Amino acid sequence: MGLAALWLLAGVLAVRQAAAVLRLPPDERLTDLETWIGEEGVLHVRGSLYDGDSFTGTPFSGLVLKPLTRAAEQSLGVAWTFGTLLLVVILGLVVARALPGPISRRTSLIAAPLAISLLVLSLPVRNTFTLGQTSIIPVLLVVLTVLPRTSGRQAGVLIGVAAALQPALLLFAVVLWLIDRRRAAALAGGTFAVCTALAWAAMPHDSWTYWGHHIGGAGLGAPADSLSNQSLHGLLLRIGLEGPVELALLAVLAVAVAVIGLRRAVHYAKDGQLLLAAAITGSVALAVSPTSWQHQQLWILLAVVGRVGRRGSDRLVWPVLVVLAMSLSRTALLPDIEILGHIGYNAPLLAALAAACVVPFHSRASPRWDEPEPTPVADPAKSRYAWVPLLRFLKRPLSRPNLMLELMLIRVGYFAYSWIRAHAPDERSVAEGHGDQVLSLERWLHIDIEHWFNAIVADTSWLKHFMNWYYSTFHFLIPLSLLAWLYLRRPATYRWARTPLAFATMLALVGFWLYPLAPPRLMGLGYVDTAHGPQDLNNPDFGALTKLSNQYAAMPSLHVGWSLWCGVVIAIVAPYMWAKVLGILYPLLTTAVIVGTANHYVLDAVGGAAIVSAGFGLQYVLLGVGKRPREEAPALSAAMGAAMARARGLVRQRGGGHDDAEPVDAESAGKDRSDAADEPPKGGQARVERHDQRV
Repeated sequence: MGLAALWLLAGVLAVRQAAAVLRLPPDERLTDLETWIGEEGVLHVRGSLYDGDSFTGTPFSGLVLKPLTRAAEQSLGVAWTFGTLLLVVILGLVVARALPGPISRRTSLIAAPLAISLLVLSLPVRNTFTLGQTSIIPVLLVVLTVLPRTSGRQAGVLIGVAAALQPALLLFAVVLWLIDRRRAAALAGGTFAVCTALAWAAMPHDSWTYWGHHIGGAGLGAPADSLSNQSLHGLLLRIGLEGPVELALLAVLAVAVAVIGLRRAVHYAKDGQLLLAAAITGSVALAVSPTSWQHQQLWILLAVVGRVGRRGSDRLVWPVLVVLAMSLSRTALLPDIEILGHIGYNAPLLAALAAACVVPFHSRASPRWDEPEPTPVADPAKSRYAWVPLLRFLKRPLSRPNLMLELMLIRVGYFAYSWIRAHAPDERSVAEGHGDQVLSLERWLHIDIEHWFNAIVADTSWLKHFMNWYYSTFHFLIPLSLLAWLYLRRPATYRWARTPLAFATMLALVGFWLYPLAPPRLMGLGYVDTAHGPQDLNNPDFGALTKLSNQYAAMPSLHVGWSLWCGVVIAIVAPYMWAKVLGILYPLLTTAVIVGTANHYVLDAVGGAAIVSAGFGLQYVLLGVGKRPREEAPALSAAMGAAMARARGLVRQRGGGHDDAEPVDAESAGKDRSDAADEPPKGGQARVERHDQRV
């Protein structure tokens, strides 16, 4: 069933991508195909291919791809689109076939649909579909060479043709030479030379323009300093370097990246990880090329096949990082902060450099290749409410999760939350109608205190300023601070606590979408917006907040929901009564603030409490927590453990122990210490146990 679902997902994603192109008007789809089929395109040009600035391929590509583009011209891109889709599917199947073994049967079954799905979702493939580019062809030609049944002669020819389409791929011939497949390397170079010579004979003027005037395509297409050029050359231009200084630094960096990257590619090729070696070599080619446009960056995604990390939880960090960098826009990857701008704008290049030069991929002989250190887990435990069912198919992890992975998931999760909230229905008449419903229900329940309390806040200066500051500050500050403290001091509790928070936030998004609600300040009933002042309700896009979120996403109140989550967690984990009391008061004070500032109704607070309760309930059903998660004591150093063992030995001797007793090692000493709280010490050992507890 799961395998069928994966194939269905891959099919839906692929068809959706093709449909996204074909549903556009004929003059707007496959815009880069104008380079081929337009009035001044390759098919109709009378002068040089490079008279304009749109064609950036080699003369050989202009020569051999004319038949394909003529078909695209006749079918308005339909055949081209489905042909590109077919190439993506073939590439996914080849990648799944080329995974380094040994792999489990389960991995071999899910590899193909998973590879196709990731390829279709990646920005390079989406860009290729949208523009009508041919960049998948050279990638597929090279990846075919890593299949077990591909001979050296076939590999040489395939790499030579790929290099004739993209000259930087000649680096693959260098790798062949360094792994002692010199006949294949020579054949690759010869094939490249023959293809280039054929193009030179057929189009001498174009060939001279490409290889002589532009030196292998440099300067063609968009400006080299544009963000779409993810090469070292583009990066140096974007940071302000130019002229001889930029060229000299580029030469040094390109040589360093090529030497380090190709040495690593050779190492992993000799280790039997041919697909990873191809991904590293392709990443080097992207970095050192004068221009590396988005549709050429597919090599970076292939680097997910490398295995990294000592622990099982670390194993996901590299693939998730690569998939996010190659699938999401800069705004989704990083917050809109100036200092992070360069990282986000150059994320593909940084990922390529990391794959080529930095990431310590495991070799197949490493003991961590198949058996990373397992994550300690606990079985679901029932609470006093034994009648509540547990699903029992998940175990609760107890160790601290990987920080990088947590930060990435939090960032992407918050971006998704912001996007869904901003795109939830926001029709004013519907939202105001729901506001009337809420007010009517509150009047029936005799809890319609919003207008009265809002008037008190608006007329009391110090209270108004305090509540405005509280509303805009504590909503993110307290939950993030609590999560950070739990991660550092209570890792098992962190895992337990973050799950209901995530569930509650997802349930809130459902509420925003299904029940758009105008807050009191936008109802035009005399409420005072203490933060923004009077508004023109005919144009409700006012204030800084309206630029960030949907103003009709009021039910349920996440201010109350998140604060109640904080209160519950603080009340559970805080060691002092005064801290527990503050935790309980926090959601109550937040409720007062959201009502007093006219941002929410009382029933919005009830909705916030309901989704948090549901979040804790879902967490219990999945992982079963009936009491506060027990934290493991931090591991003792070997030296301290040995010293404690010696101390216990002396005490046993003085208290009547045997001289020939077996020595106690550091691990046993640490275990004895962890058991001290559960079993009271006896006899002469009591003093040492009390000393251990103080330590």
